[in-house]
Amino acid sequence: MQFKIHNEGWVYFVSSAILTIILLPFFKILGFFLLILSIFIFYFFRDPKRSIPADDFIVAPADGIITYIGETKSPLNDTDDKNTYKKISIFLSIFNVHVNRMPVDGKIMKIKYFSGNFFNASLDKSSDKNERNIISIENNSQKYYVVQIAGLIARRIVCEVNENQELNKGDKLGIIKFGSRVDLYLPNKCELLVAKDQNVIGGETIVSNPNSLKKINSYSLK
Repeated sequence: MQFKIHNEGWVYFVSSAILTIILLPFFKILGFFLLILSIFIFYFFRDPKRSIPADDFIVAPADGIITYIGETKSPLNDTDDKNTYKKISIFLSIFNVHVNRMPVDGKIMKIKYFSGNFFNASLDKSSDKNERNIISIENNSQKYYVVQIAGLIARRIVCEVNENQELNKGDKLGIIKFGSRVDLYLPNKCELLVAKDQNVIGGETIVSNPNSLKKINSYSLK
């Protein structure tokens, strides 16, 4: 098994580990608490290697449980984008891997950050009310959105990509520190292969078959 920690976690892990080493010989209870904390920090910021599906499928952008599936408009409320999307909301508990990934191959078209509240990320209103970072992706003239949403405990969203950057499916987008939510917006005609209350794995779980969208587009040209 590969043990790897995300870069954002090192400052927390090293600080906690140093305090543990210093205090454990003199303050055993406090030192033991810091030891447990260090182990948890390492566990929380773990960054495991993922097996990305080779076929042209759309994958989950994050680990967690699907709490909502429905139809909606663009999260950017863009007047130029009047399309309807399928929205899949994934809730990440403190025990999930918090690294976020690209759901498809594509180009980052726009990144827009919104300050906001810190409601429980399992609530649907968190999509519009909480602090969030919206990443717009284009693939084969189709738009996709990944929204990083801070939760009740999460207080920092880290985005590691830039506008106009070309990325592959499964590449890392960033991380949300401590309990959070990630929303994925797909073209409305995409066929979903997941259901509400299903646990998904970022970069591995197939959430949609884009071939259904291609078939629909080919039929419309006839």
